[in-house]
Amino acid sequence: MQFHPDRNPNNPDAEEKFKEASEAYAVLADAEKRGLYDRFGHAGVGAAGAGAGFDATVFHDFSDIFGEFFGFGDLFGGGGGRSGRRTRAQRGADLREDITIEFEEAVFGAERKIAYRRHENCDSCGGSGSAQGKAPTTCRACGGRGQVRYQQGFFSIARTCPTCQGAGSVISDPCAKCKGEGRAVQQKTIDAKIPAGVEDGTRIRFSGVGEAGIQGGPPGDLYVVLHVKEHPFFERQGNDIYCVVPISFTQASLGAEIHVPTLEAEHALKIPEGTQSGTVLKIRGKGVPVLNGHGKGDLFVEVRVQTPSKLSKRQRELLQELQGLTQVENTPQRRSILGKVKDMFN
Repeated sequence: MQFHPDRNPNNPDAEEKFKEASEAYAVLADAEKRGLYDRFGHAGVGAAGAGAGFDATVFHDFSDIFGEFFGFGDLFGGGGGRSGRRTRAQRGADLREDITIEFEEAVFGAERKIAYRRHENCDSCGGSGSAQGKAPTTCRACGGRGQVRYQQGFFSIARTCPTCQGAGSVISDPCAKCKGEGRAVQQKTIDAKIPAGVEDGTRIRFSGVGEAGIQGGPPGDLYVVLHVKEHPFFERQGNDIYCVVPISFTQASLGAEIHVPTLEAEHALKIPEGTQSGTVLKIRGKGVPVLNGHGKGDLFVEVRVQTPSKLSKRQRELLQELQGLTQVENTPQRRSILGKVKDMFN
């Protein structure tokens, strides 16, 4: 009230203060913007558009608050009579549906039919809530204004009519199918395209297919939350994938070429001569596609030398001969294999 433009014509300071108040209300009234403000301060909501420009429609929100409790609705453009009552149209609620997909579907993308239940406008009454051939009647408690006023001392306090909840009308002959709600639960199916590169917990938003709005309000949204199954041997970290492949002592010592699985086809991987157990080899471009972008991650293969548990007589003779020709100092090493791996890719 103090900084309202109508009370402060040609006063830029008052206008600026009122803009700040309106922006603060816009943040408090929006859960997403409020969360951004809690985490990042004014810079967060500014980046999201909450503080960019002035929205004059906030006058109507202030009218609801101040007009209901203090009777100042006219000051903010609320007005009186039937034209000033609050509309009961409300946006429909958002819905959530969780689905489980295979590891490969998350990598390459997929198409799914998702079944869910939502409220839709009743096909019997068209969403009005009244029986066929009937219409809502003017609320007798408030005379169709949507508000009732109480005199307390010097103040005239306006509050939302408890009978019609501010709509100004009541349903005297409710629809038999929806019981006057104007909505009914329906089973729906939507074709969902899962893009390549999604991760566990990814949310996909489908606009306007959530719950139907109340009293002609817009519908909500549907959020599909993805849960990705684990792969038998691949592990994913971001766009890179990891696996472990066993090799023999001779392959590690002499070097070899082995065929390792990837997400698409087998890949010929060269094992250098003298490879140590735990060595990590990188195969470029064989990872997960970048979600909504270009390129792919890499595949990291850790080779582990497999020690035979049983030896034939000839194998034992050869290894004993090799043991006599090979000397290894069994002293502790300070650096871990992990440190060596980091050096390889830095």
